[in-house]
Amino acid sequence: MHRFRHILTRAAAIVAITGLAALAQAQDSGKIPTGTRLTVRTTTELTSATAQPGQTWNGTLVNAVRSGGKTVAPAGSSVSGTVIEAKSSGRLKSPGILTLQVTSVNGIPVTTDTLTRDGEGHTKSNVTKIGGGTAAGALIGGLVGGGKGAAIGALAGAGAGTAGAAATGKREAKITAETALTFTVQ
Repeated sequence: MHRFRHILTRAAAIVAITGLAALAQAQDSGKIPTGTRLTVRTTTELTSATAQPGQTWNGTLVNAVRSGGKTVAPAGSSVSGTVIEAKSSGRLKSPGILTLQVTSVNGIPVTTDTLTRDGEGHTKSNVTKIGGGTAAGALIGGLVGGGKGAAIGALAGAGAGTAGAAATGKREAKITAETALTFTVQ
């Protein structure tokens, strides 16, 4: 009788351990493993001019995500994310910045790396506008008033070019709708 109880106790322990292992595997298959690359297609446009840190954004999963031999998020699953940083562009310098992170895939919470997009740099555009204004002012001033007129015209043209660059110089970071972005689960 003692031997029979010993065998039953061992059998019960094996069943319990096997059950716990199966339960742990089932729970793990509902998670997205660290290192998984997620390609997400955005559903709306995001821009550094209007986005705010903490704002949510949405998209859809491009490729299915598998874990433990099972698909935990099929292609087309909903994806939610957060704007981590949004900084609007200055007029003559500092292009806009937009930083995003994924927070859930198919209702499964995740933490990913961040993706940052910067607006175009101002330097080339500003040099063109200011330099073009300077040259045009010098040419017109030179034709009208000779050497002294060229100098005055160059100063006036540079001022006009700078004003034009300031008026049109914002370079926001923008992610258009339907843009594919790739994140890595941390």
